Amino acid sequence: MRLYLARHGDTGAIERYYGSTDIPLSPRGQEQVERLRDRLSGERIALVYSSDLQRALHTARVVASPHGQEPLPCPELREVDFGEYEGLTFSEIAQRDPQARLSWRAPGYRFPGGGSLAEVGERVLAFSARLEAEMAVEGVLVVAHSGPLRWLLCHLLGLGPEGWWQLRPAPASLSLLDLRPQGTVLLLLNDTRHLKDGPQGEAGRRGNR
Repeated sequence: MRLYLARHGDTGAIERYYGSTDIPLSPRGQEQVERLRDRLSGERIALVYSSDLQRALHTARVVASPHGQEPLPCPELREVDFGEYEGLTFSEIAQRDPQARLSWRAPGYRFPGGGSLAEVGERVLAFSARLEAEMAVEGVLVVAHSGPLRWLLCHLLGLGPEGWWQLRPAPASLSLLDLRPQGTVLLLLNDTRHLKDGPQGEAGRRGNR
């Protein structure tokens, strides 16, 4: 299976933590996902999964449109619920919790009034089992948020939970993997060349396929 992992486009909420809040794409984000659509238009994508939050689901619908696919909404691909921190910047959060950078990394940490990163990992593991049952499908696109995509990459690449903090998918970025019986091969990680002006090159557009 060739697996295409994409983060939703920009929302205009620069540096603000919106996890479970169902905010739309910004005009910039709309342009980004149209460019991602064009980049993947020549690929063979037969199945599309997406978080059911609108910023991801709209991204998935735009990108999937040339392939005649309707994305399958998956609540398990939702971002973490930041609870009382939803909509705040990190500076605003740090005023409430000066130890936020450390406490967030603690096992079992739960955002006040919200969820935990570990819960997102559990949801993504359940989704991964569903994904692995589709190994006969040649090309699968998954559109989600930063947190779930990090967990999925860590699981598929065998990085372990600590690898979560080493990954940061950009808006409308593309990661590309081949899932094979003998193991996963990483072809692209957090690639955004389609968002830059100028020719991308055939190898860039097709992920060196």
